[in-house]
Amino acid sequence: MTRSGFVALERELTELKGKDRPAIIRQIAEAREHGDLSENAEYHAAREKQGFIEGRIKELEAILSRAEVFDPAKLSGSIKFGATVDLLDEDTEEERTYQIVGEAEANIERGLLNMRSPLARALIGKDEGDSVDVKTPGGVRSYEILAIRYE
Repeated sequence: MTRSGFVALERELTELKGKDRPAIIRQIAEAREHGDLSENAEYHAAREKQGFIEGRIKELEAILSRAEVFDPAKLSGSIKFGATVDLLDEDTEEERTYQIVGEAEANIERGLLNMRSPLARALIGKDEGDSVDVKTPGGVRSYEILAIRYE
């Protein structure tokens, strides 16, 4: 896992434990004061949200306890885990930038590409100037690798 991904997950865990968990406990207490719990929609919604929060806390704790953090800035050369890659979509001429990261920190909207995705698997081991063809649900896409950085 990259250092930035580890820090982001730690930040989320801290917020869940320090802000969200106490807030939902207060909501449950307030909902209990409204009387009969069997038909108390506020209570049931708060309990459901509490279950989600507690589940996410456990998930994050497990991920962080097993995480191996490394500094991609110490790497160079062909594309590996942690690389930031500038690509040219050869069909649309659009340029895109992705960083290849672990599953726990992947977020395609932020340009964080899961290392197990078809595109990341096609890029691993390639160099600047290479072209790759990737099978996607929408068909085969071709990309040219414009630049590789380790930040």
